[in-house]
Amino acid sequence: MSLDEAVAVSTDLICRTERETRLLRTMYRKAGVQNRHICVPHHTAYDWIGRDAPPSSTPGPTTQVRMALYAQHARPLATAASARALKDAGIAADEITHLITVSCTGFDAPGVDIHLFDELGLRSTTQRLHIGFMGCHGAINGLRAARGLAAADPKARILLCAVELCSLHFKFQWDPERMLGNALFADGAAALVVASSNDDDGAIYRLRDTGSCLLPDSREAITWYIGDSGFDMSLSNRVPGLIAEQLRPWLAAWLDSQGHSIESIKSWAVHPGGPKILDAVEEALGLGSESLSVSRAILSEYGNMSSPTVLFVLERFLRENALGPCVMLGFGPGLMAEVALLE
Repeated sequence: MSLDEAVAVSTDLICRTERETRLLRTMYRKAGVQNRHICVPHHTAYDWIGRDAPPSSTPGPTTQVRMALYAQHARPLATAASARALKDAGIAADEITHLITVSCTGFDAPGVDIHLFDELGLRSTTQRLHIGFMGCHGAINGLRAARGLAAADPKARILLCAVELCSLHFKFQWDPERMLGNALFADGAAALVVASSNDDDGAIYRLRDTGSCLLPDSREAITWYIGDSGFDMSLSNRVPGLIAEQLRPWLAAWLDSQGHSIESIKSWAVHPGGPKILDAVEEALGLGSESLSVSRAILSEYGNMSSPTVLFVLERFLRENALGPCVMLGFGPGLMAEVALLE
């Protein structure tokens, strides 16, 4: 869906006045998303609310309906991404010992994980773990779990798959605090294979370590609640300022503990939560204008897909043979910052 298509559908569904239309168009343009992929086109909402319903007159489908759509569409997305990851790693499905799934936009059981067993041909003894409701940094949480599993068992072969259907939580009513999600978010899936560092076959990056920091005075900066009409997310306008003020002292100290500095990092795989968040990271860390160009490109081409997005950034680095060491960085409810160091 192009930016123009997204704006047209959203104004039809939400805006009641010309002023609201102007504000929505401005919000979408500033979001920096030129294209996005969505499993359930928003115009199908007319099937739920009726084509004669006035704009912003309904909260849209129930959470139950949205979760049924999640079950229908998340599974094939996750399967395709996981199949590509196995092929790229040169590992057969029956070699996988552990499966980690990551998602914050839907719940069902048996769900995506069991579907992957069936569609990929995973062994029935494959151990599984789900990283749920962690938000945009969920893939980094998944990598932390995978690192622990690989350290505990040198023979482990871990498939990590992050899948999100953010578009299912589209807001149908005028609410400036929550409609920013409409402008930013999209659907997507990404996967990779993690194995013990003692296994040199096909290794691309080494996951050196991961870290976390709960930023002070930030508990309501990003919230993510389950409502009767989808999941309700709010993004405070304080988020960029909190990142600009508080990110550097913690991250610099953490990198120093790893024998690195902000200046020694060659590639920055920063989750593109939005243009202002990327601006705040650049400001906090004193990065050059090109340091986050890949993150901005992924945001423009795909939108914010929540947890898989940072893996899209990483894949682009791999395709372009970007130099390491590489830092993966994401932010989520809390306000929590999560980091992974790849060498």
